[in-house]
Amino acid sequence: MSERGMHDLLGEHPFFAGMPSEYLELLAGCARNEVFRAGALIGREGDPAERFYVVRSGRVAVGIHVPQHEPLVIATLGPGDVLGWSWLFAPHAWRFDAVATHETHAIGLDGLCLRAKCDADPALGYEVVQRFARILVQRLEATRVQLADLYGKADAR
Repeated sequence: MSERGMHDLLGEHPFFAGMPSEYLELLAGCARNEVFRAGALIGREGDPAERFYVVRSGRVAVGIHVPQHEPLVIATLGPGDVLGWSWLFAPHAWRFDAVATHETHAIGLDGLCLRAKCDADPALGYEVVQRFARILVQRLEATRVQLADLYGKADAR
């Protein structure tokens, strides 16, 4: 049985579906496998956002700090999801807290490395930004539904 390389692992993740092989090869140079134990803090609001993660297994709670209260979980991510977009946008700081709620296996991609590759190859940069834009739209839509549920309105327009 042959061992799969990072290129193959990235290619299997939904975030990278249909991405040209040459781009996967470039991204593989910025990637590494990571494991987070249950309860591990992956990112803290305000801290430098140096990586993003594609989740292969496990669960991650994404939340916001609420003074004098427990953190407010706004999303739970699992296999096939992407954690972290703050590496892409200045000031490159986490906008949320992220905690592994179960042992989580992910591929971490170094933001500095990836930004440099995107700057050097604008077509790659466009491809990456388009994929993150889709995630941001999905997350905004999910938030819209949550707000509609919270306030008991059928339509949050």
